[in-house]
Amino acid sequence: MSASHLAQGNEAPYYYVPADSVHPVRASFCLLLTLLGAALWINSYHVGFWLFLVGILGLFVVLFGWFGDAIRESESGLNNQRVDHSYRWSMAWFIFSEVMFFAAFFGSLWYTREVTTPWLSNLDHQTLLWPNFSGTWPNLGPAGVVPAFKTVGPFWLPTINTALLLTSGLTLTIAHHALRASHRGKAIFWVALTVILGFSFVACQGYEYFHAYHELNLRFDSGAYGSLFYMLTGFHGFHVILGATFLTVILFRLIKGHFTASHHFGFEGAAWYWHFVDVVWLGLYLFVYWF
Repeated sequence: MSASHLAQGNEAPYYYVPADSVHPVRASFCLLLTLLGAALWINSYHVGFWLFLVGILGLFVVLFGWFGDAIRESESGLNNQRVDHSYRWSMAWFIFSEVMFFAAFFGSLWYTREVTTPWLSNLDHQTLLWPNFSGTWPNLGPAGVVPAFKTVGPFWLPTINTALLLTSGLTLTIAHHALRASHRGKAIFWVALTVILGFSFVACQGYEYFHAYHELNLRFDSGAYGSLFYMLTGFHGFHVILGATFLTVILFRLIKGHFTASHHFGFEGAAWYWHFVDVVWLGLYLFVYWF
């Protein structure tokens, strides 16, 4: 390590460029297996479940190694302010891409409900294309081709989940302020509480799915409503699992003594992602469960 490196408080004076890595190739292969397995699984091919499972497990193994390399680079002082800015811009653009991802599904919900459904129920379409089609939302499709189902209301599980996520955003903010004040013990406590709240949300949503599937007869193929309900809430639940996993990594890093009051972008990046997940859920809570 050079003298100039040491003089800057264990921070590299240059823009660190990591060596070539196999992690992106491995992650891409695992994602390919995951998507291929999911497609086969949905179409009732038995091998699809196993491909999906292998892809997911492989992805977690790859991310574990990838995150480990990035953590070691940061803790060894290779990341200076320039690299820190790159991480911040990268995370910001990643969250923006996630915003666009969910915007597409929210747009689908709006278009199906406010444009397509009334359009198909007008006089011309009822006479020529969809006789006896009801323009209400949700509906059972033309001529009742969709088995009868009930919708999921806001009470009580969705409301409980809203309280869980909003509380988790508060506890994470408290943890951030504690870390900035160099109160590591308090930061560890509040991050641990945030992780518990996040996984509690996932457990409640799993129970909600069980209730919807078995008692409300709401399936993925229950018309446009069923498809959009599970796509929106399911993808959000997946993001909650990812966010809670990120925060679990942050928790273990805090326990190991990583991060300082002025150098903790790993914490901040996970916090940004978690607050994004909170905001998306508020949109879901309003437009899926209330409206």
